[in-house]
Order: sequence, then C-alpha cells, then structure tokens
Amino acid sequence: MTVTYDLQNKIGVITINNPPVNALSQPVREGLKGTIEKAQHDDSELLIIICTGRTFMAGADISEFGKMPMEPSLPDVVNLIEASAKPVIAAIHGTALGGGFEVALACHYRIAVPSAKVGLPEVKLGLLPGAGGTQRAPRLAGVKNALDLITSGQPMKAARAQSIGLLDALVEGDLLTGAIEFANTLLADKPEVRRVGEITIAPAQIEPGLFDAYRARLAKRARGQIAPQKIVACVEAAVNQPINKGLELERKLFVECLLSSESQGLRHLFFAERKAAKINGLSKETRAKAIQSVGIIGGGTMGGGIAMNFANAGIPVTLLEIDEQALQRGKDIIASNYGITVNKGKLSGAEAEKRLGMIRGTTSYDDLAEVDLVIEAVFEDLAIKQTVFKQLDAVCKPGAILASNTSYQDIDAIAAVTRRPQDVIGLHFFSPANVMKLLEVVRGDKTSDEVLATAMDIAKQINKVPVLSRVCYGFIGNRMLRPYAREAQLCLIEGATPEQIDRVMENWGMAMGPLAVGDLAGIDIGYKARQGLSDEEKGDPKSYCIADRLVAMGRLGQKTGAGYYQYDPASRARSSDETIIRVIEEEATKQGVVRREISDDEILDRLTLALINEGFNILEEGIAQRSSDIDVVYIFGYGFPAYRGGPMAFAENRGLKKVYARICQFGEQFGQQNWTPSTLLKELATDNKSLAQWEKEQA
Repeated sequence: MTVTYDLQNKIGVITINNPPVNALSQPVREGLKGTIEKAQHDDSELLIIICTGRTFMAGADISEFGKMPMEPSLPDVVNLIEASAKPVIAAIHGTALGGGFEVALACHYRIAVPSAKVGLPEVKLGLLPGAGGTQRAPRLAGVKNALDLITSGQPMKAARAQSIGLLDALVEGDLLTGAIEFANTLLADKPEVRRVGEITIAPAQIEPGLFDAYRARLAKRARGQIAPQKIVACVEAAVNQPINKGLELERKLFVECLLSSESQGLRHLFFAERKAAKINGLSKETRAKAIQSVGIIGGGTMGGGIAMNFANAGIPVTLLEIDEQALQRGKDIIASNYGITVNKGKLSGAEAEKRLGMIRGTTSYDDLAEVDLVIEAVFEDLAIKQTVFKQLDAVCKPGAILASNTSYQDIDAIAAVTRRPQDVIGLHFFSPANVMKLLEVVRGDKTSDEVLATAMDIAKQINKVPVLSRVCYGFIGNRMLRPYAREAQLCLIEGATPEQIDRVMENWGMAMGPLAVGDLAGIDIGYKARQGLSDEEKGDPKSYCIADRLVAMGRLGQKTGAGYYQYDPASRARSSDETIIRVIEEEATKQGVVRREISDDEILDRLTLALINEGFNILEEGIAQRSSDIDVVYIFGYGFPAYRGGPMAFAENRGLKKVYARICQFGEQFGQQNWTPSTLLKELATDNKSLAQWEKEQA
C-alpha cells in the first residue's frame, strides 16, 4: 500500500510509502484523497501526514506530464486537505519539494526535522507550482520571500523556512514521536483549523513597483523563459484576488507553461541528465573501484580546479608540478579561489582551510605511487602527454586508473605507451573545472568496464554530470564546436560584425556569443590547436584568418585587454573597437570575399544547424551513446540554452525535415564542403522518423 492509515488515540496518522522519493503518483494521490475523506468520519480529532524512507514527498511524478490526466488531480487533493474539518499536520523530513511542499502548504500546521529542506523548484522545468504554491506561499511567508523562493527554484533550509513562516516548528529526534507530541499539545488547546487560503494580504503593504521590478530582473536573468514572468503574475494575484480566483489563474498559466516548448526542453533535459550516467551494455555486476586518493599532474588553472573538486568531496589530492615555483603558483591559485568563495559567504574560513589541507604538493612522481586515480592536466600536446603517461606507468601501483584531461588528443595513442591500456581513460573537465558541471568520460578501445564504472561513480561523488564519449578529435563537445566556430568566422568575414553575431546568439539564449567566448578563453588557444593540424584539417582559411591575424597583433582576448572587443582593465566590460572592423575588411579583401549584409536569421541558422549537423554525424558514428547525451554536453559544457533542450532536441522540435531542407539550401548557397547533410539526418528526414524511433531500432 502506498498510503496507510493508523488511528492512535485521537490522532490519525497517514503514512505515505512510495519509494524512492514518495513522488505524488496517481496511487498516492488516490490514497491521500480516500484517507482524508475517511478520516472526516472516524474518531480522530487531528491528522498527521508523514512519509517513510529517506524523504517527505519530493514532488510530482513528472513521468505523468504530457499524458492523459489521471484522477484525482493534485490540486483537488490539496484543496481537499485544506478543506478538512479536522486539523492536518505535515511532518517533514528530507525534502518537501514541488507538489510535495504544496501538500504541506495546504495542511494547517507544518513541522520538520532541522535537516529538512523545502522548496518549489518547478521553474527549473519551465513550469510554475500548479497546486496552490503561488497562492499559499506568499500568504504565509510574504510576497518578496515567496517570489524569491519560487522564481529561483532553490530549496530552503528548515530553519530559514521557519523564520519566514513556512514552518511552524522544528522537532529534534524521531519525527513521528515529535509530531505526536506536537499534536497532543495542540489538542490540549482545542486546535483551530488554520486554512492558509483564508489569509489575506493587504495590497497597501506591498512595496510600490515590487512586481515590475521582479519582472524586469527576471527578464534579464531568464532570457527567453516564460515561466518566471507567469510566476510573478500568479503571486500578484495572491495579493489582489481571493484564493479561488488566484488558483484559477495559477492553473491556467500552469497549463500554458506545460504546453510550452520551454518546459518540453527542460523536462527533456531532466531525463537526459539521468540517462547520461548510464553506460549501454555495462553489466550490473560491474563494480566501481574505491577512489580514496587522487594525483593531479599540472597545477595550472585547470589542474588546480580539478584538485578542488576532489578536495571538496573529502578525497585527498597530491598535486604534482615541474618545480617548487610552479607548485607554489598552483597552490596560490587554489587558495585564491577558495578565498573568493569565502568572501562571497558561500564557504566558511574554517571549511576552506580544511579543503586546502586536503591538497598536498610535490615535484616527484614517486609520491604518486599509491594513489588510486591520477589525472594528467598538462599542455595539450600528444608527445608531452605520452611522456607523462610513461612515467605514470612506471611509478603507479597496479590497478591505479590513469586519466587524461585532454580536450582533443587520442586516448588510444596515450594508452598505447603504457603496459596497462585497460586502466587508461579520458576525463575531460571544463574550465573553470571547480565550477563547470560537465565531465566528458572518454572511453578508449581497451578501457575496462570496471574503469568506466568507476569514472561514472567518481563523477557523481565530485558533483559532475558525466557523459560517455568514444575517441575522436575533440570528442563530442569540441568536435561539434569546430563547425559552430567556423560559421561564426565565416559570417564575420562575409559581412557581419562581432556585435551582431554575439547579439543574435545571446538573444536566442546562449550564455555568451561565440566571439565573446573566444575572447574569454583566449584566441591563442584555437591558434595553438591549429598548429598541429595539416592545411586540409584546418579547413577553409576564411574560417580562421581573422583569428590568426588577431593573434599576430597580440590581441588574444580579455587577458590582453583586446580581442574581438576592447576590455576595460578594471571591470572587464567589453566595448566595440573600430580596429577589428578594419582587420575584418582587410582579411576579406585578401581572401577575395565581397562583404554583404547578413540577416540575424541567417546567422542563427548557420551557427545552430552547423552544430546540429555535426551532432548527427557523431551519433551515427557511435561517438555518443544517445542523442540526449549530446544535449547534456552542450547545455552543461557550452552554455546552450537549457530551455531549448539541447541541439538535438531543438532539431526535433523544429522538425527534422525542415532542418534537413535548410542545410541542403546552405549547401547550394555556400558549397558542399561545409554543408553536406549528415547521412543519419537525411535518413530520418526522408523516412519521417524521430531520433527516439531510430535509437530504439539500434538498441
């Protein structure tokens, strides 16, 4: 039974048991409804809703979204709880999130253990609370607190929730025991049925312009997203309308959000992130190795950031550098990063010192002899990396995992210089490594299943989102980045400006435009990577001549104060620079390009479709396990707008026939060299198949 009922003296205890997170599936809703109705006619005087397992109700069952509604609906159950003639207490442990917290808000009293958290995270799925959350939270916590809670989607600690009125009390020890004690105290005083919906908010108490200020702030923070604005409208209705009218508006706007492409994209990402950690064909019997110590080769920005990930997870790190000076420089970078976090109030000084203490430095490979995992983070040069791995092979214990943080290099070529290729793997972190969530796990031809399982397990331990890739130049992310960057450069030389290109992509939802990203990363990074390629591999000179010219001029981006833009030395704010237009025009003349006016739509299509077409190639070649893995890579590693679901999901939402036709049009206009449609894309468009259908056939 998912919902059981036990009458203890005058207290009716309703227990929900729907592991793993007590999601509000149809059987739970039906059980709650029937039990609440039954309890209205028995000898109980007060009811308690409590959950078994590790958490209170952690939200709705989102697998039901988009399907035929199944009665009873959550709003009906929530309203029934609030209408109960007998007081109802919600007893919370773990997390009460989304619909679970809306159930608690409909109860007449709410108590929790101190470790509990509450929240309304629906905005992260492009939704708003649809069972009264936007109406009851402001009535209890105040309008500003409710807006912050709902538009951020972040969980709130129990102590904070109590301080603003969302919880009535915190109870130590056993929750059920504490709930019964709380109930008995109420019964001694003949408790009232405190219906949150009956609370009114005086409009005069609201700060003038508050709602407009939130709308303006959210328009900047959540570009292109509709749910945050609709949340503001709902909370405003909680001030100006009775509860029944507010609930009507909330439900109407919830349905609009549910049907939006934004929510479809975010829900796709929710499931894609969870699927990405699963390795097709890996036996359930495969056990991950225990990683209790880690070595990092290279104490630069990347190596230091990687070291912080493990120190943050309580795993000791040995950081190796070439000499004491380089080692101290690396340790100083790490200390500075922790200092910034402390100054922002996100970490205590004592905790920062503890984490710093987890990282010890060395200049000797011998100090890596007993570590369980070594990650090489040296210069992006195959010969250098092979030299490092030869040394690791000589000193590391049998069974130690040897990983490379390479962005492009051949993992199989690196593994080949060792006597243990089965223990070699790619772990491609993204910069800044202590912040970015994505971890590309690169599987070599001889990488063992045990090592793969360990990589996925350790990613979870250090709070990363892992995606498995096979070996190819650039793996999933950087391989797709090349055609995206190519089209940005070609649009630039053919007639666009850096400002136009970046504006188009940022307005569409990208975290940064491609040229601003180039300035941030350093224009010389791509330049150095090209030096290892043949002229054929480099591609059309028009796609890199401007970048090469800027490097020759010493304009490397933000680090030199100028790149595609000029940068203020203090604020790093970017501004236009006439010099760059002159450079572009000169390079266009050298390459025989007659510049023309390029529309925003053309820029958007060329950049996004170049990305998508390469994604289909990667999928067809088996570099990525599944299309949704590609979406995860681009959202968590490259700033692709999450509410668009990722490049592959976006392609399906646009329509594969339309995508294919537009790529063919570009082929006719610009030539087949850059615009040959993926064979897989052509097949799916021609046969009117979806990616899901194709992947099912391949399984």
